[in-house]
Amino acid sequence: MATPIATNFTQLTSSDLLKFKRYLVDAVSRSLEGESLMPDNRAEFITSRLSEAYVQTKVNLPKDLRAQIFNDIVDELSGLGPIQPLLDDPDISEVMVNGAKKVFIEKNGKLMKSPVTFEDDNHVLRIIDRIILPLGRRVDADSPTVDARLLDGSRVNAVIPPVAIDGPSITIRKFKKDKLSTQQLIEYGSITANMGEFLRACVVSRFNIVISGGTGSGKTTLLNVLSGFIPAEERIVTIEDAAELQLQQEHVMRMETKTPNTDGKGAVTIRDLVRNSLRMRPDRIVVGEVRGGEALDMLQAMNTGHDGSLTTVHSNSPRDAISRIETLVLMAGMDLPLKVVRQQISSAVDLIVQQTRLKDGTRKVTAITEVNGMEGDTVVLTDIFKFEQTGVGPDNKLLGEIKPTGIRPLFSPRLEAAGFKLGAEIFMPSTPGRNLRR
Repeated sequence: MATPIATNFTQLTSSDLLKFKRYLVDAVSRSLEGESLMPDNRAEFITSRLSEAYVQTKVNLPKDLRAQIFNDIVDELSGLGPIQPLLDDPDISEVMVNGAKKVFIEKNGKLMKSPVTFEDDNHVLRIIDRIILPLGRRVDADSPTVDARLLDGSRVNAVIPPVAIDGPSITIRKFKKDKLSTQQLIEYGSITANMGEFLRACVVSRFNIVISGGTGSGKTTLLNVLSGFIPAEERIVTIEDAAELQLQQEHVMRMETKTPNTDGKGAVTIRDLVRNSLRMRPDRIVVGEVRGGEALDMLQAMNTGHDGSLTTVHSNSPRDAISRIETLVLMAGMDLPLKVVRQQISSAVDLIVQQTRLKDGTRKVTAITEVNGMEGDTVVLTDIFKFEQTGVGPDNKLLGEIKPTGIRPLFSPRLEAAGFKLGAEIFMPSTPGRNLRR
């Protein structure tokens, strides 16, 4: 095995260093062939083999540079290459690779460009392969998009040419290991204490709740929090595209969709799982997100004794959520009149919780809206709590307050029947509310 390039680090150019790193990667990769390593031991084993390979090159690099190269190679062979440090940073919630030289992150709610880069498009493709191959997924020119999940639960979407015009793309929504609590949402200003207690009462009282919001608004996070209010003695069936929910109850049956195999067969969709869940004696059905014909099955489940179901939908307001669900129901292929669809929605859904990512990067519940049945051909909605923006502060931070609208929900008797006594002051914007008591 020939020793690569010059041995005096002062002679090494950036191109030389890249060749040197590739040489070490190849040498260590060959030594890994045939080794069966547990994930916990892989990094340590790679570091040991890397040290041996480095000594054999007789190249003497400065300590800091050597440490950096070692870290890069360990990340390359045991992690996700250049973006591994970004995934290890707890303040970064999303990593977006828009080609080899453009990597963006969301950190503390703000989008920014990262100095991290890949060597070239092939480097990005190798990382995509590393993500999807253990999952039995594939991505190629005939199937250029893929969804996957990392071992820690983080969601991954990858797109390659010819669909991705500027080079292969990776988007990773990081999985939070620590589930947020209601108290944390209150401290972050996402909800008020009264809103948290109100939502707890609605979940325990078995109301059907839809969380509405845009991409990255925090719908799944809020769904996690609300699902935590479900009593421990109830049987819960969760259905997701990629498992993210972190329910703490003991009696939970988790199900996840399955993509088709290389022959285009064997797919298991959200709709398949919703239908199957009805045969599993669920007390609650929690669907990570409805985005197709499964919306009809979900509504029928809500209307036929599966009260207390929870789901999310992509939309920008409670009214938009109704329209979105209408569209999804029609995607089921049933030739239903629009009025019948709206009647299904109005009788199935009790509450819409609007989750929003504001322009300053903060995430808030901007409306809690009661579904009050039909008036003519229109679904009647009543805001119980609503966010009111009052201005813009320093650093473009939005100023505002989440307030009750002064309207008492019509379903209050159902809450009282479940043991929750709601004082009128809870819903009055001018007076501080008392906690709900049960």
